[in-house]
Amino acid sequence: MTPPFRIGVDLGGTKIEAVALDSAGAILMRQRIATPIGDAAATIAAIRDLVLDIESRLGATGTVGVGTPGALSPATGLLRNANSTCLNGLPLDRLLAAALERDVRIANDANCFALSEATDGAAAGAPIVFGVILGTGTGGGLVIDGRILTGRHAIGGEWGHNPLPWPTDAERPGPACYCGRSGCIETFLSGPGLAADHRSMTGQALAAAEIAARAEAGDARARATLDRYIDRLARGLAHVINLVDPDVIVLGGGLSNLDLLYQAVPARWGRYVFSDVVATRLVPPHHGDSSGVRGAAWLWPLE
Repeated sequence: MTPPFRIGVDLGGTKIEAVALDSAGAILMRQRIATPIGDAAATIAAIRDLVLDIESRLGATGTVGVGTPGALSPATGLLRNANSTCLNGLPLDRLLAAALERDVRIANDANCFALSEATDGAAAGAPIVFGVILGTGTGGGLVIDGRILTGRHAIGGEWGHNPLPWPTDAERPGPACYCGRSGCIETFLSGPGLAADHRSMTGQALAAAEIAARAEAGDARARATLDRYIDRLARGLAHVINLVDPDVIVLGGGLSNLDLLYQAVPARWGRYVFSDVVATRLVPPHHGDSSGVRGAAWLWPLE
């Protein structure tokens, strides 16, 4: 039977947000609290209390999905690579299920973003959707026919730790990445990567938003930095198109607010895609910053 509502929880490093969605995707309630930093038991209790408070106010019980950085290891069932590091190494789904006395579904936050936009967002109805987070890192999620492609190792869609495709001599070996390698896509296309590139070329220590503002105001050096970024993003996404051939690519994260990307990147990626035409659409998110928490709710599908 279809539940009266679905609860989605976005577990972040500094905040925990929860929403309840009805069957049409309308938000019935939204709650947000600070994350109990460094305290796993308190974090689990906080999620439990958020869910129970929403259910008490709405007078019914819903399903619960949780989006988090990192993912549950298929080998161990334990959380890995989460920025709430106190949760790494814990069976987070089982702990939350015990706290809430029901099944809880957990997915990577980029997967939740992609699912949200594929379900009732900018890519609604598209068979193959690739969701990209261009922020502090470069997460990715792949949704096929309305379902997340998690993969054998729970790394489906994680394009950020592949090397930048078709690198120039100046891009080799590339910046060092926290994963232990050099030249990862993330080191070029994240917000810090864009800022680092500008600093290395100009000596100016500017955040990504300021670089974009200066480029729009006519600053030639900032414009050159953005031009390099656009070409690198075109190469990175062309690689994705060559692998999975998505109908729609949705950008999220802070850099998705750069309007010029949606025309400039498709204008360039054709030279890298192994096809005579490229009809893939590159679009901004319909739900913006709410996509992650909405996608967590949609971990429980309509049926």
